[in-house]
Amino acid sequence: MIRRLLTALTLAALAGCSGGSPTAPGGGGSTQGGTGDAGGGPPPATADVVVGNNLFRSGQDGSTNPGVVTVAVGGTVTWTWTNTGSTPHSVESLGSPGFTSSEVQAGSGSTYRVTFTEPGTYQYDCAVHGRAMTGTIVVR
Repeated sequence: MIRRLLTALTLAALAGCSGGSPTAPGGGGSTQGGTGDAGGGPPPATADVVVGNNLFRSGQDGSTNPGVVTVAVGGTVTWTWTNTGSTPHSVESLGSPGFTSSEVQAGSGSTYRVTFTEPGTYQYDCAVHGRAMTGTIVVR
């Protein structure tokens, strides 16, 4: 009985995790939301991400950890430190494709911008907090 319950819960969790994950550009089926995704229109040229205490929040769909945004090739993503006090954070590119990482910064109002010139799915985290703060940029 317990084994059957655990199997059912595992399957339900896997089904819940299978939707909404970032896909390769043009892969479709993704649920990043935001301007430009509705109706198959072009992605926006800019996107904003809030860097908060132990979270990245997407300006497009309000998601947190991971904050996911989609921009057009040639688009710019701006990260803004908000209500962080003196807690340091950064934007650290992970894997390939990659982008230039920010320095560790503290204080509300700090910003970091990257213009993405190549399509791809870019993963990042905070160098200070690691996997507790992650995000994804989809460029298509």
